[in-house]
Amino acid sequence: MRSNKLIVKRFISEPISIHFSTPPKFSKKPTSPSTFIWQGKTFDIIECLSEWTDFTRRGRMSKNMQTQHAQLASKQGSWGVGKFYFDVLTQDNRLFRLYYDRAPKNASDREGEWILLAELSETHE
Repeated sequence: MRSNKLIVKRFISEPISIHFSTPPKFSKKPTSPSTFIWQGKTFDIIECLSEWTDFTRRGRMSKNMQTQHAQLASKQGSWGVGKFYFDVLTQDNRLFRLYYDRAPKNASDREGEWILLAELSETHE
């Protein structure tokens, strides 16, 4: 595991395809993928450096739940709300931040979407 702080080198924010060597038990609660494909190039992930979730309800979704339920949902998530973030190191020694947004695209496509958010770099403190 690296000990230096990671900072954003450049924002990308583009959809990617992913592959798991062992698929997660629940599709809407993924683990770090083993591979992602961005702009036709395959990146093999050799290490997940950190991961976290954000279950914040935004926009109209922030107003459609009673307070006591919203508090629980902000910790555990609720259907279609939430992002799972992963900072990863690839085999070619590049650092990336990607996330899975579990919001459905529309009624006929209920799967979420994987996004390559940024390329990262290390600071040497």
